[in-house]
Amino acid sequence: MKAIRVHQVGGPEVLRLEELPLPEPGPGEVLVRLQAIGVNYIDTYKRRGLYPMPLPFTLGEEGAGVVEKVGEGVVGVRPGDRVAFANVQGAYAEYQVVPAERLVPIPEGLDFKLAAAVLLQGMTVHYLLESTYPVAPGDQVLVHAGAGGVGQLLIPWAKRKGATVYATASTPEKRRLCLEAGADYALPYEGFAQAVKALSGGGVDVVYDGVGKDTFEGSLDALRPRGMLVLFGQSSGPVPPLDPQVLNRKGSLFLTRPTLHHHTASRKELLWRAGEVFRAVREGWLRVLIGAEFPLEGAREAHEALEGRKTVGKVLLIP
Repeated sequence: MKAIRVHQVGGPEVLRLEELPLPEPGPGEVLVRLQAIGVNYIDTYKRRGLYPMPLPFTLGEEGAGVVEKVGEGVVGVRPGDRVAFANVQGAYAEYQVVPAERLVPIPEGLDFKLAAAVLLQGMTVHYLLESTYPVAPGDQVLVHAGAGGVGQLLIPWAKRKGATVYATASTPEKRRLCLEAGADYALPYEGFAQAVKALSGGGVDVVYDGVGKDTFEGSLDALRPRGMLVLFGQSSGPVPPLDPQVLNRKGSLFLTRPTLHHHTASRKELLWRAGEVFRAVREGWLRVLIGAEFPLEGAREAHEALEGRKTVGKVLLIP
């Protein structure tokens, strides 16, 4: 089978298309023939060495496809089933072995591309809005990178929960996408903290920040006293060390750095979050914007486009 491998960390040029033996599923595992693969910022972090991995490794951790073979002891999953997964390393490939307990069934009415496009980022949005800071009617919310894959799901979900949503994006076209997704205000990054404070009457209740270094200080400044900054990514780079006294001076603020893995640790929680996301897509109020598709061998170009902020919505690889 073909797979995208990383032998040394670095830029997109380190991604190599290789031929590997077809893997065999062990006890409790399933072999999936992939039909669509999600490209996520966490893939770029691992490629660059920000999240260290044993070398060499196959990149990617989200996909959708058809069960090809099941290992010993697997129940409830059969060859031919349509399944998806997230947070399982090795998805940039034609086939992947996945623990059966990490698979979720794809419901009728959703194709492979939609399933691969929404699962990881959709479950991220679910835990951000339902668990990390449970948004309530009347809350004021700031979403960074509103035209990106997570942002395009965060905005309508927060609006459905009754929030006023402020979104940032880098270009007029991307800000238009934020408004089309339901944002009440779409702002450039320049001076966003001052603009949000003025529009909100003193600051928002929560900032969902997946950008990191470039927006971090402004995100703190955009909060009301006792507001919460949810830092869930670092597309612009890691945030420097912080003196906790800063949170005191800026209004007894809360800061958290969650991750999806800890919010889908049990199968019960995984199925709950995935089921809520898939249901939202089937009901039609959660629109999935697939902004770009690349062949598997185009992984380098996909990463260049993603990191160059040349994409909107979700980026997919198609084996």
